[in-house]
Amino acid sequence: MAVLACLLAAGCSGGGEDTRSGQEVLDEANKTMSGLTSVTVGGTTTNAQGKSFTVRMTTDLKSRCTNKIAWNWNGATLEQIRIGKTDYVRPNRAYIEWWSNKSMGGPQNVWFKTPTSNAEPGDGLAACPRDFSSFGTAKRGEPTEVDGKAAIAVVVTDKSVKTGKYTFYVAAEGKPYLLKVVYKGSDFHTTTTYSAFDKPLDVKPPTKVLDTEALGAS
Repeated sequence: MAVLACLLAAGCSGGGEDTRSGQEVLDEANKTMSGLTSVTVGGTTTNAQGKSFTVRMTTDLKSRCTNKIAWNWNGATLEQIRIGKTDYVRPNRAYIEWWSNKSMGGPQNVWFKTPTSNAEPGDGLAACPRDFSSFGTAKRGEPTEVDGKAAIAVVVTDKSVKTGKYTFYVAAEGKPYLLKVVYKGSDFHTTTTYSAFDKPLDVKPPTKVLDTEALGAS
């Protein structure tokens, strides 16, 4: 809390008063995030009915990433490794039964190789790039902290989003990384966190894989 108290005190930072607007703070953060070589993204989304899912991705923001998504309301999980135009996916049985809409037997904890072109909307497979761009109207909020790190809150509203608002939390010290984004609306709530900025990324195919194209041809 010492960092927060310091930020709240006028002139405490020693670098002069930060007079940037909310839009300027957000634009700097988006530029910094877009230039990363890797980042880890975690997120939880909950709808109005209380159903939720969690996501954890590590990505180079281009063509290599790992991702895991878990749905709390049906026990389904899906692990993914994407390298270029190939996905390696490992669904659990609950996911397979949910997506196929029928009971399934067969092996579990098996990695399958499939082209990224086979991905379908809503199946949980993620693309490695992420869009860091400004939108709507940004208003600078009060100094705060995110996991003990000094941050600046920026509240964003947009005409196309009539049911809620976004709050972006940008690092106030060092590089202006985006630390967290919170969306609160009547339709759903989402919290997304960012960490492991520019950390070495080691994304490799699994050692044992079943090829879905080969299986389909047999």
